[in-house]
Amino acid sequence: MFTTRRDVLTVAAASLAAAKMPVRAAEIEPRASIRAVVFDAFPVFDPRPVFALAEELFPGKGVELGNTWRIRQFEYAWLRTISQRYADFWQVTSDALSFAAKATRLELSGEKRDRLMQAYLELKPWPDAVGSLTALRDAGFRLAFLSNFTAVMLEANVNGSGMVGLFEQLISTDAARAHKPDPRAYQLAIDVLELQREEILFVAFGGWDAAGAKSFGYRTFWVNRQNLPAEELGAPPDAIGATLNDLVGFLKV
Repeated sequence: MFTTRRDVLTVAAASLAAAKMPVRAAEIEPRASIRAVVFDAFPVFDPRPVFALAEELFPGKGVELGNTWRIRQFEYAWLRTISQRYADFWQVTSDALSFAAKATRLELSGEKRDRLMQAYLELKPWPDAVGSLTALRDAGFRLAFLSNFTAVMLEANVNGSGMVGLFEQLISTDAARAHKPDPRAYQLAIDVLELQREEILFVAFGGWDAAGAKSFGYRTFWVNRQNLPAEELGAPPDAIGATLNDLVGFLKV
């Protein structure tokens, strides 16, 4: 989702504004063979309220808490996958919050912990999300999530955002017991949707996720809401845009 520690700090400060940037056309014609558009959670759901809540609960210290929490959240996910000591993303998020509170020397009461964790079940879509997703669905694309979020997290956020019926599948990498960018996680979309790799366009929020999906073999669209450079991983996305409206334009809907 987020690309580097610096990028995490940017979002965690809860001051991110969607940057306008042009779509870079891919060398291939995307519309001809793509049958499904598969999304990470954060091109659709806005994470900023989680970090705003941290600052509300810990005035003057919430940004630091949020920064540390966010960093450890993904480090723990990756490390648990690599070390074969898997824990789902909800557990990883909870463990990372515990570490962050200790690291920032904050007293994390049960009530505050519950509120911060609950915020991950009450995310709202970015302003451009519902309209863009509806346009894609109406144009005949199959829509699905492929996220490190657990199934419960995905279902709660979809149900609470008025998007029931937009997505054919809510695929959690928990089914593979591996977090992205592990190839086993990306393989799930092929298996669940019963499509060929080239028939799927993967939509990422983090540059690392775009690179991981591209390395796996998916066509990729990076929703670069933070206006960041592409990762130096030898796997540039097929196209880049600032919002899901740019994705709609890329697919010529």
